[in-house]
Amino acid sequence: MLKIENLKKTYLGGKLAVDGLSLEVKPGEIFGFLGPNGAGKSTTIKCITGILAFEQGSIEICGCNLQTSPVEAKMHIGFVPDDHVVYDKLTGMEYVNFMSDIYKVDLNTRRSRAELLFETFKLQEAKNKPIKSYSHGMKQKISIIGALIHNPELWILDEPMTGLDPQSAFELKQIMRRHCDDGNSVFFSSHVLEVVEKVCDRVAIIDDGKLLAVFDIAELKDKREDQSLEQIFLNLTQGDDMQ
Repeated sequence: MLKIENLKKTYLGGKLAVDGLSLEVKPGEIFGFLGPNGAGKSTTIKCITGILAFEQGSIEICGCNLQTSPVEAKMHIGFVPDDHVVYDKLTGMEYVNFMSDIYKVDLNTRRSRAELLFETFKLQEAKNKPIKSYSHGMKQKISIIGALIHNPELWILDEPMTGLDPQSAFELKQIMRRHCDDGNSVFFSSHVLEVVEKVCDRVAIIDDGKLLAVFDIAELKDKREDQSLEQIFLNLTQGDDMQ
């Protein structure tokens, strides 16, 4: 579903943000992506989604090379950024239609999906109101709906729980699981380790742009002798601050 090989990204000034990162996300799994402040998580996600160029390595999404077939690769992605970038002058429904047009979702499909998602996140009454009138949490919800409207094979979430009320956060975790049960994948970055531990199938930890470890959560629970994911994370990263 997602294959990263020897990814390297250097910023102007020579700062190495991602250093030879390789990992693979399989169909049907929720894959957690963890790291302390400045570890390279957001940079990696921006490379995967095509926001940032990179100077070394390769990224494949559903078998499509991001560098040689960027449009085809991005058609398989749904992305929820940590700053929920949306078009404030549009209404919620106009934004969802805009995203549907980009991903070529037919009218009947978008209507049925939009109706279900607006109902799930309790935005029915706000869907025809301008997004600029939305609260922080509502903007996060419309960003999630826009990223799901084309039912992407790879759903990339960067701190998606930020600003969500408990019920919406619960619904999002349920949707993530159902999405993967249908054979899709979720690439999930979060600083809330308890949530990561509960919802993810596997977890990668990076620091200083390098991959430190990849864990199977089920196997980890069997072998760690009551050690939490938080303790393992802190041991590996020497207690650095989380993003």
